[in-house]
Amino acid sequence: MNTTPDLNNPAFRAALSRGLVSRRTAMFGLAGVGVAALSACGSKGTGGGPGGTGTGAAPAQQEDLSDSEKVVNWSNWPEYIDVDDSGKRPSIEAFTAATGIAVTYTEDYNDNDEFYAKVRPLLEAGQDTGRDVWCSTDWMIARLIRQGYLQELNYDNIPNAANLVDSLKDVEFDPGRKFSLPWQSGFAGVAWNPTATGGKKVESVDQLLNDPALKGRVTLLTEMRDTVGLIMLDMGIDITSFTAEQFDEALAVIQDAKDRGQLQGFTGNEYTQPLASGDIAACLAWTGDVVQLQLENPDLGYALPQKGCTLWSDNWAIPNMAKHKKNAELLINHYYDPAVQAEVAAWVNFIPPVKGTEEALLDLDPEIAGNELILPSDEVLSRAHVFRGLTDEEESDFTAKFQAIVVG
Repeated sequence: MNTTPDLNNPAFRAALSRGLVSRRTAMFGLAGVGVAALSACGSKGTGGGPGGTGTGAAPAQQEDLSDSEKVVNWSNWPEYIDVDDSGKRPSIEAFTAATGIAVTYTEDYNDNDEFYAKVRPLLEAGQDTGRDVWCSTDWMIARLIRQGYLQELNYDNIPNAANLVDSLKDVEFDPGRKFSLPWQSGFAGVAWNPTATGGKKVESVDQLLNDPALKGRVTLLTEMRDTVGLIMLDMGIDITSFTAEQFDEALAVIQDAKDRGQLQGFTGNEYTQPLASGDIAACLAWTGDVVQLQLENPDLGYALPQKGCTLWSDNWAIPNMAKHKKNAELLINHYYDPAVQAEVAAWVNFIPPVKGTEEALLDLDPEIAGNELILPSDEVLSRAHVFRGLTDEEESDFTAKFQAIVVG
């Protein structure tokens, strides 16, 4: 079975394209957290984890049936794992072969809030969700921890977690990584079409928002944390510890750019084709998108601003009442093997959070191994920052203010 992708193979390109659209459109196509969905955010959980808004008592847990039931139920985003020509998932097959644990892999995580709406009533009632593990984006992990809905990880079952890259070890929304470990990560930065810019590079947020040559041909992202995060970083604000006043200052910068006609609008990942054609001259963009656009047009430019870029992750999390917690932890451990993570990285083209993946990718796919948007250097990672977790009140307030600019 050959798991090494040929970047020039049309079928592989098509598979990448399907993964790009389903993953990023699903994640951000609804402008992040929709204001209408926020009524569910403030619901108090039943747990009493650190920072939780629950009753203060730790929830009763399901007896772990892992030793007697060799199964694990994993929910993940569509097209977000390695697949071979027969439609099988080699990394999952390898896990089952090594452990005897069968994996029920379900691609039913299409949107953070949509998924939350499905599992929250069960979590709130202290019932099994039917899932042992899933992969949520940073800010959703923050919410689930806050509401006491996640179990602490037992690192005795995840020794390979020692391979977690240093920059993701101690994040604000989960200090010490008690409840979560990254599955895949990505950057947001600045992209440009050199034909549309007259050959000019666009490498900073300040240039994007203020260069008159770009007026009316610039787009920002509908994802609040990336757009506002990049602007705050350009302003010299630490996005891991900003205040509400600093958030409002960044919104004022966006509003000013919009009022001056600098912006063409706000997009999810639908910026990709207009950027490729030159209808958009420059924009805020995600690395996974640009890596794949550059397969067709290697002249497209992309920069991670010197003043800082945003770094997001989708993270493994084990919910309360999961029936196979140990098996889920063994599954996570499997994917923290650099050789296994390299197989996944070669297919999904996001940033692997596992040390040693670069060396494994050099054997598997040298072209991908040399791409800093997939395997960033320590210098690049030093400029990457994770948007801090928000309280329920902040999430509602900040999202409403941002959406007023996006749709206003």
